[in-house]
Order: sequence, then structure tokens, then C-alpha cells
Amino acid sequence: MHAEQARPRWKTLLAFGIIYFVWGSTFFAIRIGVAEVPPLLLAALRFLAAGLVMSLWARMRGERGPKGREWLGVWVVALMIFVLDYGLLFWAEKRVPSGVAAVVMATIPAFMAVAEILFLGTQRMTWRLGLALVIGVCGVAALTSRVNGWGAAAIDGVGAAALIVASMSWAVASILTRKLPMPESKAASSGAQMLAGGLMLTVTSLGFGEWHGFRWSAVSGAAWLALLYLIVFGSIVGFTAYVWLIHHESPTKVATYAYVNPVVAVMVGYFLGGEALGIRTVMGTLLVLVSVVVITTAKKAVPRAMVMEKAG
Repeated sequence: MHAEQARPRWKTLLAFGIIYFVWGSTFFAIRIGVAEVPPLLLAALRFLAAGLVMSLWARMRGERGPKGREWLGVWVVALMIFVLDYGLLFWAEKRVPSGVAAVVMATIPAFMAVAEILFLGTQRMTWRLGLALVIGVCGVAALTSRVNGWGAAAIDGVGAAALIVASMSWAVASILTRKLPMPESKAASSGAQMLAGGLMLTVTSLGFGEWHGFRWSAVSGAAWLALLYLIVFGSIVGFTAYVWLIHHESPTKVATYAYVNPVVAVMVGYFLGGEALGIRTVMGTLLVLVSVVVITTAKKAVPRAMVMEKAG
């Protein structure tokens, strides 16, 4: 109790502000970056730089990095998170508005709940959970529906499918994290995962020919600033704030970022990027958020085994 009283309230508010607004705004930063830099290459640059800083920071604090079989866990989880999840997110944002991308990615808690039911048996299918899943599906369906009169045009189906696969990949990674050997230090583990993911993204980018014809000199200052924002604030500052909150606040409170981020992303995309905000977007966003709120506030909370942020 004494420690709780001694902790300045402004630190708590600042940390929540970071995971709410900074993470929510990273989706728009991704959109700016992929407009000029190939998406997989942009993601590789982000996580190589952030992973290097995180790993050095953990080493300076005397925290042990991965050893032996732990490297297997690091590489497998990095593949699921950074290549399949973030790689697909960055790629999809060339086809889907940043705000809508954040809304679709907000379905992650739903896929995590399903993964718990199917693979861990730590979650039971109840009428509340089933209803929440149906509502979430309806939200995504509203965003991709071709029905006229709903304001903005339906989002690109291929881009939406990529985002769904990305969300599923994150859910599977959360299960694998509980099964595979991983370093005890969250900072060292996350830094190693970012580095491994950045390396795999670099190889994948080369394999897909993203470097062919790409000229670094043609990249504008705005795109470089977007990348810097993703590295410093999206990954390093955001991760630090998240880990601090996990150790000082209840998981339920910290989990509220899952339904604040999409709202922030939609607003940032609308006001700064001129993205459409019609009936379709509003309806889809509300349905997905209702689904997320119901799932994350259920009596059996969706486990968050991973301390990696789910930001853009």
C-alpha cells in the first residue's frame, strides 16, 4: 500500500497515455512509411533497430539473454509475430486504411480465446463468449461488405484477409510462448525476438524482390520520421511503458489498450490522413470493439502470456 501511495500518479497516467495514444497512432505511421518504402523492408528496419536497442538495454541491466534451446523458442515466436503478423500488417496497409487495419487487428483477443479453447483447454465456450465472437465476425463483415449506402467503399478483401491471418498468427504465437522455452527476462526476450524477426523480414523482403528498383535516396523525410517514430515510440518507449504498467497495475486495466487503440487509430487516420469515416467504418468499429470488451472483461480473462506490444 505504501509503495502504491508513493508512486506519482503522473507516471501511471503517462504510461497509459503512451500505450493508448502512441500505439494507436503507429498504424498511421506505418501507412506513411509503406507509401514510399517496401512494407517488409520497412518492418525489418523497425525491428532490427528496436531489437538492437532493447537487447543492449537488457545487457546493460545485467539481464540474461537467450541460451541453448531458448533460441528455438525465440526464432519460432519471432516468425509468427514479426514475419506473419507484423509483416502482413505492414503489407496490408498498402491496401487498407490505417484506422480500419487497427480495427481488424483488434480481433486478436477473439482468436486468442479460440486458441485457448482448442489448444490449451483453459477457456470454455460460453454463451457470452460465443456471442462476442459472432459480434466480432459481424464487425469485420461490415467492413468488407459490398452493400451500397454504407458510406465509404468496402475495404480491400485481400488486405482484410491478410489482417485476419496476422491476428490469428499472433494468437498462435501467444500459445507457443507458453509452450516453448523462453528467457526469463522480458526485455532480453523481446529484444532477441525483434532482432530475429528483423533478420527474417530482411531475408523475406529480398526474396520477394522488394529491393529491386528501390532507391533509398527517393525516400522523403516524412517516411524516415515515420520509421523513427515506429522504432523509438512504437517499440522502445511503448514496450517500456507496457512492462512498467504490467508490474504496477492490474492486467485488466492494462488490457484496456486493446479497445482504445482502434479508436485512436481511426481518429488519427481521419483527421491526419483524410481516411473515410462513413457508416461502414463506424458500424464495423463499434461491433469489433463490443466484441473485444466482452471478451477481455469476461470472468476468465484472456491470458496475455506475451509482453510484446500489439501495436502497428
